[in-house]
Parts: sequence; C-alpha cells; structure tokens
Amino acid sequence: MKKLLLIEANGMVGGDLLDAARELGVEVHVATHEELYRDYRPELKEKIDGTVFTDLGNTETAVRDLLNFAREQGVDGVVTGWEFFSPLVTRLAGELGLPGHDPEKASAARNKRVMAQVFEAAGVPAPRTAVVATAAEAPGAVEWAGFEYPVVVKPCENAGSVGVSVVRSEEELAAAVEFAQGWPNEFPHGTPLETTVLIQEYIGGKEFSIETVVFEEKYHHLAITEKFTTDDATRAEVGHTVPAALDDAATEAVLATVEQGLAALGFRHGVAHTELKLLEDNTARIIEVGARPPGDHIVKLVQQATGVSEARAYIQAALGEHPDVLPTHRCAAAIRFLTPPSAGVFRAVENLPEGPATVATAVYVEPGKELARPQDNISRIGHFVLTADTAEEVNRLAADALAAVRIELA
Repeated sequence: MKKLLLIEANGMVGGDLLDAARELGVEVHVATHEELYRDYRPELKEKIDGTVFTDLGNTETAVRDLLNFAREQGVDGVVTGWEFFSPLVTRLAGELGLPGHDPEKASAARNKRVMAQVFEAAGVPAPRTAVVATAAEAPGAVEWAGFEYPVVVKPCENAGSVGVSVVRSEEELAAAVEFAQGWPNEFPHGTPLETTVLIQEYIGGKEFSIETVVFEEKYHHLAITEKFTTDDATRAEVGHTVPAALDDAATEAVLATVEQGLAALGFRHGVAHTELKLLEDNTARIIEVGARPPGDHIVKLVQQATGVSEARAYIQAALGEHPDVLPTHRCAAAIRFLTPPSAGVFRAVENLPEGPATVATAVYVEPGKELARPQDNISRIGHFVLTADTAEEVNRLAADALAAVRIELA
C-alpha cells in the first residue's frame, strides 16, 4: 500500500483528499499542529491513518521533522489542500526525490512578488507590478511605474482576497497599503507572511480560473471556471460556475496563456489553480497561480460537471501514477456564496433554494453572531450549489435563487 503525506487536512479540500485516498487504497498520514488536531471533526479523524505533529509556522522546523518522518515511513507522495503550504510540499518532494514541481521555483508559485518577477522575465502575460514596503513609498512607485488609476493593491503572500483593494486615487493609496499589511501571520498555524505589498495595473475584462492536473509536465485542463466577484473597492469572490460559457477562440487563448505561466513556474507533477482575466480582444492576463487544488468547493463543482475527481487526480500525480482525467459526462454546476448586506447581528437566512436543481445548501453561522461589514471571502455566511444542463441555465437559476434569498440582521 502506498503512503501519502497530507500537509494539513482541516481545510476546504482536506476531506476530498482523504476520501480520494481511501478510494485509491492509499494510506494517509497528516501533518498538522497537535493542538489543531485535537479540534478536528471526528468524521475527519476517522479517515486519517496516522499523524505527524510539527510547527508549520516555522518552515525549517517543519522541513526537518517532515523529512525525517517521510523517510522513516517510506512516504511515496506529498500533497496539500492548504495554499500556504504549497512551497513546503514542493520542497519536501524535491528533497525526497518524489514527483513534484521544480523545487527551485517553489516560492514563485505562492509569493506573488516572486511570481511577478518570474512572469516578467519569461514574458508571461500578467499585470505590470510595483512592490512597496511602506505606505510612504506607494505614490512614488505608482508614478515610477507609469500606472493610471485605478490600481490594485494586494499583499504578496495572503489568500482568499484578504487585504486586496481597488484604489481609484492617490488619496486612497496609503490606507490600502496599510490594509494589505494587516495580516502578518497566516491563521491558524502562525506561518509568518511577507508584508511587502504589490501595486498592480488594473486589468479589466472577465475573471476565470483554470483547474489543471499536471503529470510529467503535461497539462490536463479539467475545467475553466467562471468567477463572480464584488465590484466595489474590494474583490471578494461571490460565486463560481463550471464550466465557463466560452467559445473555442476564447478557450484557446485562455489555455495557451495558462500553459505559459505553468511552464515559467516549473510545474511538473501535481495540480494548478490559475486565476486570470480575459479581455475583449481575446487576450488573457494571468493574475496569479496556486500550486494546490482550488478552494470554494470548486473541486466539487468540477466533479459534478465532469465526473472527474481533481482530488483523486492530484494524489495520483503526486504518487507518479497517470491521473484519471477523462470526463464521464458534461453538465454545469454553480456555487453562490451568501454574505450579509451590512454589519449587524445575524438572525436567519430564508428562502434558500430547494428542488431537483439544488445539490447542497449550507449556513455557517449561528443566530446571534455579530457580523462585520463584508469585505473579503471570510465574510461569507453560507452558500448553495445548483446544477443544470448548461452554464447559461445554471447561471440563470443561481441569479433567481440569490434574488429570493433573505438574510435577516438585527
């Protein structure tokens, strides 16, 4: 029986990876913090064959502990569902001689500052980027780069749209940089995050993500996902649809651009989640790439729409086995997230969708919880998932369902 090291199972994709490993007959050992493991849900613990505890907030300690463990146990592959640990996975796989991405470019697939440098050097279509360490540097950086407003300000190492702002004037710039620097450590593991800030040219167009399995440096694109975001000063993601309704020319442009980015970042074995903008002239610009499965239940949307389990394919690629990537059917699936209309005390959600098109509904918060003003993906209070024959149909159903939902605040 092959052995898999999963770095942190307690995330949105952790259960999917554990289920896929069980189906494949793979033994799974989970690396996490001991105190976090105590709070794992019982149904999650039941799927785990073994654990190794280390300090994931200290990269060198984690590398030492996990290398020793992997060698003692004879681990055959390393994966993660937690974005912050993708460089650790790449580094461990390289040290152990296991399938993975280019270890020399491990940080470039997580740190957006390094990623921007790699893209510029390789000529990958991406937003022009300036980097600042303080708010005082920002106006000069914008002028030096020749950017026009609006610009995008974002932390170089955070995730989930946290700290991201669209800035429309110089007067807003300092506050946006300070906002981006407001999370110096990842939660809950305490991993230190680089606090330099990216200022990027604003790219218009429509936003998509591409879910890719990489095996022996060959790219298997499972789906192009249409992304729905807020359009105010922040850019929280409020929904996704698989597949995106794109014509052949647009699809070709998107995938060609993705492959440029993955080649530049040294993707070899594993998965990639690429976020990009498609412009009206059918040219694309990569916003960022993650060396991990997508969050936001996109793994489930892809499986609902195509029959392909990205979690299963990821594990297979990490073990050096040819991944199962052929679709078994074609339909469409959509998720829409519920966010409060304002700050307030949560009371209830009413009129969640029901019926044959509804795959799942969820509410995350209990009545009486104090909710902050929504500004990022952490502000969500629930979601629903729908399915239909086509993207156009499922988007229409989702829009009707959202219009009917009522969120009550005190």
